[in-house]
Amino acid sequence: MSHSVRRHLRVEVDAYDEIIRRFIPGYEAMLDVAARGVASVRPGLVLDLGAGTGALSEAILRHGAVGTIELVDVDPEMLDQARARLERFGSRARFREQSFLDPLPACDAVAASLALHHIPEMADKGTLYRRIHASLRPGGVFVNADAVMPADREGRDAGYAFWAAHMVSRGIPEERAWQHFAEWAEEDTYQPIELELAAMATAGFEAEIAWHEGPIAVLVGRRE
Repeated sequence: MSHSVRRHLRVEVDAYDEIIRRFIPGYEAMLDVAARGVASVRPGLVLDLGAGTGALSEAILRHGAVGTIELVDVDPEMLDQARARLERFGSRARFREQSFLDPLPACDAVAASLALHHIPEMADKGTLYRRIHASLRPGGVFVNADAVMPADREGRDAGYAFWAAHMVSRGIPEERAWQHFAEWAEEDTYQPIELELAAMATAGFEAEIAWHEGPIAVLVGRRE
């Protein structure tokens, strides 16, 4: 699996952290809720799948209850940004250039932020969720912060309208907002939240919605 943020979002990597806040409704709240969900199990080792510039990892590492986090990403430019961002955390941050579809090591928590929507088929996502469950030690947690969309046309239209309104409020012309959705659809697939929860439950997790604003949600799955 290969992925380039520069190509996909059509932004320079060093501008990502600024532009993502213009793109994503509730971005800061999403990161905060996801980080607290990870920290709640006081993990020794966390995997951040599709870690990008390390924004989620940074939010997680601010919690003293967290030991080490390993950032996994196929985009070397994004990992370079993450290394600079997390330098102050020293050995608590490790970096691995690989796909999140590759084998995962044993860990206490798995997190992902705006990454797993790059898996187009729900069956393949369910396979990943089972692998995540198998990689987690008992008492571990899986936190997924991502875009979701209702299955019905009316619900999807409302979700995209909410999303577009956010971008307009951040200075992006409405026409360009809708163009972004068309461009992102080349690589992104947003599933209904009910399917996401069902896939997590089938994988063995006790799954719940921790936070939801418009098309963005934080889902938490706990392993017994």
